[in-house]
Amino acid sequence: MTKRVIILGSTGSIGRSALDVAAALRGEIEIVGLAARRGWRRLAEQAARFGARTVAIADEQHTADLRHACPAGTRVLAGPDGLVELVQATDADFVVSAIVGAAGLPATLAAVERGLDVGLANKESLVVAGSILMPLAKERGSRLIPVDSEHSAVFQALHSGRREEVRRIYLTASGGPFRAWPRQRIEQATLAEALNHPTWSMGPKITIDSATMMNKALEIIEAHHLFNIPAAQLDVLIHPESIIHSMVEFCDGSVIAQLGVPDMKTPIQYALTYPRRVPGLAAPLAWNSVQRLNFEPPDHERFPALQLGHEAAQRGGTCGAALNAANEAAVEQFRAGAIPFGRIADLVEQALHRHHYLKTPTLAQLMEADAWAREEVSACIRVGTC
Repeated sequence: MTKRVIILGSTGSIGRSALDVAAALRGEIEIVGLAARRGWRRLAEQAARFGARTVAIADEQHTADLRHACPAGTRVLAGPDGLVELVQATDADFVVSAIVGAAGLPATLAAVERGLDVGLANKESLVVAGSILMPLAKERGSRLIPVDSEHSAVFQALHSGRREEVRRIYLTASGGPFRAWPRQRIEQATLAEALNHPTWSMGPKITIDSATMMNKALEIIEAHHLFNIPAAQLDVLIHPESIIHSMVEFCDGSVIAQLGVPDMKTPIQYALTYPRRVPGLAAPLAWNSVQRLNFEPPDHERFPALQLGHEAAQRGGTCGAALNAANEAAVEQFRAGAIPFGRIADLVEQALHRHHYLKTPTLAQLMEADAWAREEVSACIRVGTC
């Protein structure tokens, strides 16, 4: 049967790759809805190409432009509520959640509430509200299938044993563009340098998170919720080649790893076709060119964000919301030239430690922690107190 799919964040790097996969799986995948935060021209082109009858754009100022550019008969929704309405009102079987940041949470929640399966590329949904999202998914019968390459690798490796047999999970990291840089040079890195990732082609926010290694901090929290694994059993390993995407060590000493070329189309396709595997778009590994695989422990002094991720995962509650929101705000300020690169982790740490911590928050309280952390970062920069 054809799987009816909604793609949230279709104009971003993950969304575009998901559409490439869908195009290759014509007859198996039908795109029934598309959504983006902005980029109305590309969204209209995608709607025309894939025949999506409903589209949504969060940036309301371009609603009329989008409506005019879309094929006749296309339903156009707008604003943050429009993304939620798209999920609630469209006949679908599967939602790819690829909107970057906490902005993707409401529509992801709406998909889970409907009991739809979700290909989760929006790690922030679990970082902010994993304590709410995971129990809701279990209650509604919604399967959360990770699209992040690291979590997809763990998801696949876990099929080799039972959760209670897991000793440790290793999330691999390329090390980003500053893997070998001294701390002083890292702190003064330019925006162009931070965006020059050595392995992956990603959007600007995720690329900067890779440069600070905040992406691994977020992935620690995500893995904690997604796989119900204590933070103490989650480690990060630097693996510059980005061929091993993550590993699971079991109690008998066996280590199961998932390997592949660094191409997001592979985990996207696996999520869309799970539990089946079909021929994919990514090139196979050329083993004759793989001379060696290198590993090294992360340097927490040069990349302090990693420890913040472990702390937030261990404490739980509102910590993930505060950490994520502060990071989003700090990255925006860095991209605007308001702060140096080295201030990002400092601002996140301050917000994490200053926020009003609640152990068992409601969704509203998580959103309050999110809003407070964003304002805290802005205030610190505005008045120069941190």
